[in-house]
Amino acid sequence: MPKTALRPSPPPLEANDVAIVGGGTVLWFVAFVALLPFKGSLEAHGHGTWPWICLSGGLLGLIGLWYCRSRRDAIRRARAAEAGTEAGTAAESPEGPATRLD
Repeated sequence: MPKTALRPSPPPLEANDVAIVGGGTVLWFVAFVALLPFKGSLEAHGHGTWPWICLSGGLLGLIGLWYCRSRRDAIRRARAAEAGTEAGTAAESPEGPATRLD
């Protein structure tokens, strides 16, 4: 038996996933460009794969960026559709649609 009362979990925080993934992708590409001049030195010391790891991180970041943008757009469409159905049901009267009698 817990000593304190259990409370429901709070709703998840919404973050700007596109900006976060985009920033990480840019950092991977910057690291790739920064390591290119040192490629020979890195290979001499057994770290020749580092630039290619950065390049693959940037390319995977582009895939993640595409995914986050499509997810964000799908969430917006779902919220707009939900708001549209709520507004549509509130506008209808129990007697049916209103008609104009002139």
